[in-house]
Amino acid sequence: MKTLWVSKTEFKARAGEILQEIEVTGASFLVTERGRPIIEIRRYQDLKTSPLERLRGSVIEYIDPFEPVYETKDPEGDSS
Repeated sequence: MKTLWVSKTEFKARAGEILQEIEVTGASFLVTERGRPIIEIRRYQDLKTSPLERLRGSVIEYIDPFEPVYETKDPEGDSS
């Protein structure tokens, strides 16, 4: 997806046109002031993801992934 740059002054003058372009094409705009980006305007995305998907990639380190993370009970009732 492309990102277009537009000055704050130009955005004020063309706001309706720019918003329509974002809606139709999905492009995003960086509004600049004195050549520096200050605001990003892009199409809204409804991110309905499962909790598992949101957690994907969030584990920083796991040392022994096959060891239980809690103490288990022996089937005969003894704690291990």
